[in-house]
Amino acid sequence: MKAAVLVTPGRFEVQDVPRPEPGRDEVLVRITRVGICGTDVHIFNGHYAAENLPMIPGHEFTGTIAELGEGVSGLTVGDPVVVDMNIGCGTCYWCRRNEILNCPEMQQMGITMVGAFAQYISVPARLVIPAPQEVSAEVLALTEPLACVVRCARKAGITFGQSVVVLGAGPIGNLHVQLLRTIGAAPIIVADLSEDRVNMALEVGADVGITDPDDLEQTVLRHTDGRGADVVIESVGLPTLYQQATRLIRKGGHIAAFGLTGAGETLPIDILQTILQENSIKGSVAGMGQDMHDALTLLTHDRIRTDRFTGASYPLNGIQEAFDSISDRPGDLKTQIVLTHEPRREENYDC
Repeated sequence: MKAAVLVTPGRFEVQDVPRPEPGRDEVLVRITRVGICGTDVHIFNGHYAAENLPMIPGHEFTGTIAELGEGVSGLTVGDPVVVDMNIGCGTCYWCRRNEILNCPEMQQMGITMVGAFAQYISVPARLVIPAPQEVSAEVLALTEPLACVVRCARKAGITFGQSVVVLGAGPIGNLHVQLLRTIGAAPIIVADLSEDRVNMALEVGADVGITDPDDLEQTVLRHTDGRGADVVIESVGLPTLYQQATRLIRKGGHIAAFGLTGAGETLPIDILQTILQENSIKGSVAGMGQDMHDALTLLTHDRIRTDRFTGASYPLNGIQEAFDSISDRPGDLKTQIVLTHEPRREENYDC
């Protein structure tokens, strides 16, 4: 089969590699589409998981079941599916609590093991989620990134009527805004240096948009009756923004740490004020388990506007161009790699 191998930082090669065979309790998935994640860009640039190169990245994917391994039941060849990328042992303390990233044996498709920029991938059957036939592949490929956002909101305990600041209006920031609107958070304040991306966030549900960092703190205070925000979601990964987040939350407020920083980056915190004001910070990065099911449900029922996420696509042999140009295309909230085209759906009419 064909696969895109990241041989060194910044350089893909499309190679012929052996097609995987599904083992016991595994499913062979014929991949249809794969989204390029910010984590993939970090890997491409050599900032993350460089010790695993050469490797096949990619984890935001959808496809159809090509083959069932021994012992697999309840799934059907030809059905569309999405797949949870996080593989834990399934029995340890953390797996039982759906905190799979903390499992001592945790592996992640496309990061610590073979990923989805390939024609086929073999995955554990327990991580395969059947998808509705009527949902397009380009939308299904958004399930994993949306699941990450679902988990962040869940971990932060966000509910209706809460004021939330989203730092960063990129693809994930946009999804944060949309989910917050669905939850009923208000006001939703989004900040980004890109006017275009702030405007896109306003289109899908943000109440206030900010592009000037010097105006951020006063704007947040003005729209929260001088208190500060109930929750601030850092969705960029800059230590300076995390530091600013500590000044944007109200007394008793919460920081949702979502954006990945460099290894070893630290956040100075006034411990006494954190205690006296009962502030908190909680990390969240990947959707897993029920988060994936909830994200798929939201997409199936059109709770998320996806038009800005599905316009940019490249064939597998164009993956180098896709990665090289991604920073020059801020209007494309998501870029997807197309492996196989969906079969044409026949329209049925009752006469």
